[in-house]
Amino acid sequence: MNMAGWLNFGSLNQEGIVFAIAVVLFVAAALGLPGFIDANNLVAIIRSVSVLGILALGMAVVIIGRGIDLSAVAIMAMSVAWYLQLLNSGTPDGLAFAYVLAGVFAIGLLNGFLVAYADVPAIFVTLATGSFVFGYVRSQLITQDAVPVPQGHWVELLGGLRFLDVPIEVFVFAGLAFLFFLFLRYTKWGRYIYFAGDNPVAARNIGIPVRPMLVLRYVLSAFVALIAGLLTAASLHSINTRVVNSTLLYDIVLVAVIGGIGLSGGRGGVRNVLVGAALIGILLNAMTIIDIPLLYQNLIKAAILLGAIIVDGIINPRDEQTAQQGDI
Repeated sequence: MNMAGWLNFGSLNQEGIVFAIAVVLFVAAALGLPGFIDANNLVAIIRSVSVLGILALGMAVVIIGRGIDLSAVAIMAMSVAWYLQLLNSGTPDGLAFAYVLAGVFAIGLLNGFLVAYADVPAIFVTLATGSFVFGYVRSQLITQDAVPVPQGHWVELLGGLRFLDVPIEVFVFAGLAFLFFLFLRYTKWGRYIYFAGDNPVAARNIGIPVRPMLVLRYVLSAFVALIAGLLTAASLHSINTRVVNSTLLYDIVLVAVIGGIGLSGGRGGVRNVLVGAALIGILLNAMTIIDIPLLYQNLIKAAILLGAIIVDGIINPRDEQTAQQGDI
Protein backbone atom coordinates (compact mmCIF):
# COMPACT_ATOMS: atom_id res chain seq x y z
CA MET A 1 0.00 0.00 0.00
CA ASN A 2 1.40 3.42 -0.95
CA MET A 3 1.68 6.39 1.42
CA ALA A 4 -1.48 8.08 0.11
CA GLY A 5 -3.46 4.90 0.57
CA TRP A 6 -2.15 4.44 4.10
CA LEU A 7 -3.06 8.01 5.01
CA ASN A 8 -6.55 7.67 3.54
CA PHE A 9 -7.01 4.47 5.50
CA GLY A 10 -5.76 6.17 8.64
CA SER A 11 -8.17 9.06 8.20
CA LEU A 12 -11.06 6.63 8.58
CA ASN A 13 -9.82 5.86 12.09
CA GLN A 14 -8.68 9.30 13.19
CA GLU A 15 -11.55 9.58 15.63
CA GLY A 16 -10.59 6.28 17.21
CA ILE A 17 -6.90 7.15 17.32
CA VAL A 18 -7.58 10.46 19.08
CA PHE A 19 -9.94 8.73 21.49
CA ALA A 20 -7.26 6.14 22.27
CA ILE A 21 -4.74 8.92 22.94
CA ALA A 22 -7.26 10.59 25.26
CA VAL A 23 -7.74 7.32 27.16
CA VAL A 24 -3.98 6.78 27.51
CA LEU A 25 -3.50 10.35 28.68
CA PHE A 26 -6.35 9.97 31.17
CA VAL A 27 -4.89 6.77 32.62
CA ALA A 28 -1.41 8.28 32.84
CA ALA A 29 -2.75 11.38 34.58
CA ALA A 30 -4.86 9.28 36.95
CA LEU A 31 -1.82 7.24 37.96
CA GLY A 32 0.71 10.05 38.09
CA LEU A 33 -1.09 13.22 39.15
CA PRO A 34 -2.52 13.67 42.66
CA GLY A 35 -6.18 14.59 42.73
CA PHE A 36 -6.77 14.03 39.02
CA ILE A 37 -9.40 11.32 39.49
CA ASP A 38 -11.09 13.17 42.34
CA ALA A 39 -14.80 13.49 41.57
CA ASN A 40 -14.70 17.29 41.78
CA ASN A 41 -11.78 17.42 39.36
CA LEU A 42 -13.50 15.13 36.87
CA VAL A 43 -16.57 17.36 36.97
CA ALA A 44 -14.28 20.36 36.51
CA ILE A 45 -12.79 18.76 33.37
CA ILE A 46 -16.21 18.20 31.86
CA ARG A 47 -17.35 21.68 32.84
CA SER A 48 -14.23 23.31 31.41
CA VAL A 49 -14.79 21.83 27.96
CA SER A 50 -18.56 22.36 27.84
CA VAL A 51 -18.48 25.96 26.57
CA LEU A 52 -15.50 25.14 24.36
CA GLY A 53 -17.38 22.15 22.97
CA ILE A 54 -20.51 24.21 22.32
CA LEU A 55 -18.48 26.74 20.34
CA ALA A 56 -16.76 23.88 18.51
CA LEU A 57 -20.15 22.50 17.45
CA GLY A 58 -20.93 25.75 15.66
CA MET A 59 -17.45 25.88 14.17
CA ALA A 60 -17.73 22.26 13.04
CA VAL A 61 -20.87 22.91 11.01
CA VAL A 62 -19.15 25.82 9.26
CA ILE A 63 -15.95 23.86 8.59
CA ILE A 64 -17.81 20.82 7.25
CA GLY A 65 -19.35 23.16 4.69
CA ARG A 66 -15.89 24.52 3.68
CA GLY A 67 -15.88 27.63 5.81
CA ILE A 68 -14.37 29.15 8.92
CA ASP A 69 -15.85 31.50 11.52
CA LEU A 70 -13.28 33.68 13.25
CA SER A 71 -15.98 35.93 14.69
CA ALA A 72 -17.46 33.31 17.03
CA VAL A 73 -15.65 34.40 20.21
CA ALA A 74 -16.36 38.08 19.55
CA ILE A 75 -20.05 37.32 19.06
CA MET A 76 -20.07 35.18 22.21
CA ALA A 77 -18.52 37.82 24.46
CA MET A 78 -19.86 41.05 23.02
CA SER A 79 -23.48 39.99 22.54
CA VAL A 80 -23.77 38.86 26.16
CA ALA A 81 -21.86 41.92 27.40
CA TRP A 82 -24.34 44.15 25.56
CA TYR A 83 -27.27 42.15 26.96
CA LEU A 84 -26.01 42.52 30.53
CA GLN A 85 -25.26 46.22 29.99
CA LEU A 86 -28.83 46.77 28.81
CA LEU A 87 -30.16 44.97 31.88
CA ASN A 88 -27.96 46.98 34.23
CA SER A 89 -29.18 50.16 32.53
CA GLY A 90 -32.82 49.31 33.28
CA THR A 91 -33.93 47.93 29.90
CA PRO A 92 -36.71 45.33 30.29
CA ASP A 93 -35.38 41.80 29.98
CA GLY A 94 -37.54 40.80 27.01
CA LEU A 95 -36.66 43.91 25.02
CA ALA A 96 -32.95 43.60 25.83
CA PHE A 97 -32.88 39.98 24.75
CA ALA A 98 -34.76 40.82 21.55
CA TYR A 99 -32.15 43.47 20.72
CA VAL A 100 -29.35 40.98 21.25
CA LEU A 101 -31.03 38.23 19.24
CA ALA A 102 -31.53 40.65 16.37
CA GLY A 103 -27.90 41.76 16.54
CA VAL A 104 -26.58 38.18 16.60
CA PHE A 105 -28.82 37.23 13.68
CA ALA A 106 -27.65 40.28 11.73
CA ILE A 107 -23.95 39.42 12.20
CA GLY A 108 -24.50 35.78 11.23
CA LEU A 109 -26.52 36.89 8.21
CA LEU A 110 -23.84 39.40 7.20
CA ASN A 111 -21.11 36.76 7.47
CA GLY A 112 -23.08 34.33 5.36
CA PHE A 113 -24.13 36.89 2.76
CA LEU A 114 -20.62 38.21 2.19
CA VAL A 115 -19.19 34.70 1.85
CA ALA A 116 -22.03 33.20 -0.19
CA TYR A 117 -23.14 36.05 -2.44
CA ALA A 118 -20.23 38.50 -2.48
CA ASP A 119 -17.67 35.67 -2.79
CA VAL A 120 -15.39 37.19 -0.16
CA PRO A 121 -13.12 34.58 1.50
CA ALA A 122 -14.64 33.51 4.80
CA ILE A 123 -11.42 33.91 6.73
CA PHE A 124 -11.33 37.63 5.90
CA VAL A 125 -15.06 38.23 6.31
CA THR A 126 -15.29 36.71 9.76
CA LEU A 127 -12.02 38.24 10.92
CA ALA A 128 -13.33 41.66 9.92
CA THR A 129 -16.80 41.21 11.43
CA GLY A 130 -15.31 39.86 14.65
CA SER A 131 -13.05 42.90 14.96
CA PHE A 132 -15.95 45.23 14.14
CA VAL A 133 -18.27 43.62 16.69
CA PHE A 134 -15.63 43.85 19.39
CA GLY A 135 -14.68 47.44 18.61
CA TYR A 136 -18.22 48.76 18.16
CA VAL A 137 -19.74 47.12 21.22
CA ARG A 138 -16.78 48.01 23.46
CA SER A 139 -16.67 51.64 22.37
CA GLN A 140 -20.36 52.41 21.90
CA LEU A 141 -22.55 50.00 23.86
CA ILE A 142 -20.76 48.98 27.07
CA THR A 143 -18.79 50.96 29.63
CA GLN A 144 -16.24 48.44 30.93
CA ASP A 145 -14.42 45.27 29.96
CA ALA A 146 -16.18 43.07 32.52
CA VAL A 147 -19.97 43.40 32.72
CA PRO A 148 -21.65 41.79 35.76
CA VAL A 149 -24.87 39.81 35.78
CA PRO A 150 -27.63 41.66 37.68
CA GLN A 151 -28.26 40.11 41.07
CA GLY A 152 -31.12 37.62 41.04
CA HIS A 153 -31.36 37.55 37.24
CA TRP A 154 -32.16 34.25 35.52
CA VAL A 155 -28.64 34.09 34.08
CA GLU A 156 -27.23 34.11 37.62
CA LEU A 157 -29.74 31.47 38.71
CA LEU A 158 -28.83 29.38 35.67
CA GLY A 159 -25.22 29.24 36.81
CA GLY A 160 -26.23 27.65 40.10
CA LEU A 161 -28.33 24.87 38.58
CA ARG A 162 -26.96 21.37 39.05
CA PHE A 163 -28.31 17.89 38.44
CA LEU A 164 -26.59 15.05 40.29
CA ASP A 165 -23.90 17.61 41.21
CA VAL A 166 -23.15 18.21 37.52
CA PRO A 167 -23.33 21.85 36.32
CA ILE A 168 -26.09 22.80 33.90
CA GLU A 169 -23.69 23.72 31.07
CA VAL A 170 -22.66 20.07 30.78
CA PHE A 171 -26.27 19.09 30.06
CA VAL A 172 -26.69 21.98 27.64
CA PHE A 173 -23.58 20.83 25.78
CA ALA A 174 -24.89 17.27 25.67
CA GLY A 175 -28.31 18.44 24.47
CA LEU A 176 -26.87 20.64 21.74
CA ALA A 177 -24.52 17.87 20.64
CA PHE A 178 -27.51 15.52 20.29
CA LEU A 179 -29.51 18.11 18.34
CA PHE A 180 -26.60 18.81 15.99
CA PHE A 181 -26.15 15.07 15.51
CA LEU A 182 -29.79 14.70 14.51
CA PHE A 183 -29.58 17.76 12.25
CA LEU A 184 -26.47 16.61 10.40
CA ARG A 185 -27.38 12.94 10.17
CA TYR A 186 -31.13 12.84 9.65
CA THR A 187 -32.27 16.06 7.97
CA LYS A 188 -31.92 17.04 4.34
CA TRP A 189 -30.40 20.36 5.39
CA GLY A 190 -27.69 18.52 7.28
CA ARG A 191 -26.95 16.30 4.30
CA TYR A 192 -26.81 19.40 2.10
CA ILE A 193 -23.98 20.72 4.29
CA TYR A 194 -21.93 17.61 3.59
CA PHE A 195 -22.71 17.68 -0.13
CA ALA A 196 -21.78 21.34 -0.43
CA GLY A 197 -18.63 20.85 1.62
CA ASP A 198 -17.51 17.87 -0.41
CA ASN A 199 -18.18 19.36 -3.86
CA PRO A 200 -20.03 22.70 -4.00
CA VAL A 201 -20.14 22.81 -7.82
CA ALA A 202 -21.71 19.36 -8.10
CA ALA A 203 -24.10 20.19 -5.23
CA ARG A 204 -25.26 23.31 -7.06
CA ASN A 205 -25.66 21.39 -10.31
CA ILE A 206 -28.03 18.87 -8.73
CA GLY A 207 -30.21 21.63 -7.31
CA ILE A 208 -28.99 21.99 -3.73
CA PRO A 209 -29.37 25.62 -2.52
CA VAL A 210 -25.67 26.00 -1.78
CA ARG A 211 -25.64 29.73 -1.10
CA PRO A 212 -28.67 29.86 1.24
CA MET A 213 -27.30 26.84 3.11
CA LEU A 214 -23.98 28.65 3.52
CA VAL A 215 -25.80 31.61 5.08
CA LEU A 216 -27.64 29.23 7.40
CA ARG A 217 -24.36 27.79 8.68
CA TYR A 218 -23.05 31.19 9.76
CA VAL A 219 -26.35 32.10 11.41
CA LEU A 220 -26.27 28.82 13.35
CA SER A 221 -22.69 29.50 14.41
CA ALA A 222 -23.66 32.95 15.67
CA PHE A 223 -26.57 31.66 17.75
CA VAL A 224 -24.44 28.85 19.20
CA ALA A 225 -21.89 31.50 20.21
CA LEU A 226 -24.64 33.42 22.02
CA ILE A 227 -25.61 30.29 23.98
CA ALA A 228 -21.98 29.73 24.93
CA GLY A 229 -21.73 33.32 26.10
CA LEU A 230 -24.81 33.06 28.29
CA LEU A 231 -23.46 29.91 29.92
CA THR A 232 -20.11 31.59 30.50
CA ALA A 233 -21.81 34.55 32.17
CA ALA A 234 -23.96 32.19 34.23
CA SER A 235 -20.89 30.34 35.48
CA LEU A 236 -18.77 33.41 36.25
CA HIS A 237 -21.63 35.84 37.09
CA SER A 238 -20.11 38.23 34.55
CA ILE A 239 -18.66 38.33 31.06
CA ASN A 240 -15.17 39.65 30.38
CA THR A 241 -14.79 40.99 26.86
CA ARG A 242 -11.02 40.50 26.99
CA VAL A 243 -11.67 36.86 26.18
CA VAL A 244 -11.87 38.02 22.55
CA ASN A 245 -8.11 38.56 22.64
CA SER A 246 -7.39 35.22 24.33
CA THR A 247 -6.47 31.89 22.74
CA LEU A 248 -10.07 30.62 22.94
CA LEU A 249 -10.60 30.89 19.19
CA TYR A 250 -7.57 28.71 18.53
CA ASP A 251 -8.80 26.20 21.11
CA ILE A 252 -12.10 25.94 19.22
CA VAL A 253 -10.35 25.22 15.93
CA LEU A 254 -8.02 22.81 17.74
CA VAL A 255 -10.92 20.80 19.13
CA ALA A 256 -12.52 20.53 15.69
CA VAL A 257 -9.38 19.70 13.73
CA ILE A 258 -7.75 17.32 16.20
CA GLY A 259 -11.07 15.51 16.54
CA GLY A 260 -11.02 14.70 12.83
CA ILE A 261 -13.09 17.36 11.06
CA GLY A 262 -11.34 17.99 7.75
CA LEU A 263 -10.61 21.61 6.91
CA SER A 264 -11.17 20.79 3.23
CA GLY A 265 -14.87 20.27 3.99
CA GLY A 266 -17.40 17.49 3.73
CA ARG A 267 -15.98 15.35 6.55
CA GLY A 268 -16.58 14.99 10.26
CA GLY A 269 -19.44 15.24 12.70
CA VAL A 270 -20.48 15.65 16.31
CA ARG A 271 -18.51 12.66 17.54
CA ASN A 272 -15.32 14.28 16.29
CA VAL A 273 -16.08 17.35 18.40
CA LEU A 274 -16.73 15.20 21.47
CA VAL A 275 -13.48 13.28 21.03
CA GLY A 276 -11.47 16.45 20.40
CA ALA A 277 -13.02 18.17 23.42
CA ALA A 278 -12.26 15.16 25.64
CA LEU A 279 -8.60 15.11 24.64
CA ILE A 280 -8.10 18.86 25.04
CA GLY A 281 -9.98 18.91 28.36
CA ILE A 282 -7.81 16.16 29.83
CA LEU A 283 -4.63 17.77 28.48
CA LEU A 284 -5.44 21.24 29.85
CA ASN A 285 -6.40 19.86 33.24
CA ALA A 286 -3.23 17.79 33.48
CA MET A 287 -1.07 20.79 32.55
CA THR A 288 -2.84 22.87 35.20
CA ILE A 289 -2.22 20.25 37.91
CA ILE A 290 1.43 20.02 36.88
CA ASP A 291 1.47 23.82 37.15
CA ILE A 292 2.86 24.44 33.68
CA PRO A 293 2.94 28.23 33.11
CA LEU A 294 0.21 29.59 30.85
CA LEU A 295 2.80 30.76 28.32
CA TYR A 296 4.06 27.21 27.85
CA GLN A 297 0.52 25.81 27.81
CA ASN A 298 -0.25 28.11 24.90
CA LEU A 299 2.97 27.03 23.21
CA ILE A 300 2.02 23.36 23.56
CA LYS A 301 -1.48 23.99 22.24
CA ALA A 302 -0.10 25.98 19.31
CA ALA A 303 2.28 23.14 18.44
CA ILE A 304 -0.57 20.62 18.60
CA LEU A 305 -2.78 22.82 16.41
CA LEU A 306 0.00 23.31 13.86
CA GLY A 307 0.63 19.57 13.77
CA ALA A 308 -3.08 18.84 13.41
CA ILE A 309 -3.39 21.27 10.49
CA ILE A 310 -0.36 19.73 8.75
CA VAL A 311 -1.71 16.22 9.20
CA ASP A 312 -5.15 17.35 8.02
CA GLY A 313 -3.57 18.88 4.91
CA ILE A 314 -1.96 15.52 4.12
CA ILE A 315 -4.99 13.39 4.89
CA ASN A 316 -7.58 15.75 3.37
CA PRO A 317 -5.73 17.63 0.61
CA ARG A 318 -7.18 20.88 -0.67
CA ASP A 319 -8.52 20.79 -4.20
CA GLU A 320 -8.99 23.53 -6.76
CA GLN A 321 -12.54 24.29 -5.63
CA THR A 322 -11.42 24.76 -2.04
CA ALA A 323 -8.68 27.12 -3.12
CA GLN A 324 -11.12 29.14 -5.23
CA GLN A 325 -13.49 29.47 -2.30
CA GLY A 326 -10.64 30.90 -0.26
CA ASP A 327 -11.42 29.12 2.98
CA ILE A 328 -8.91 27.43 5.24
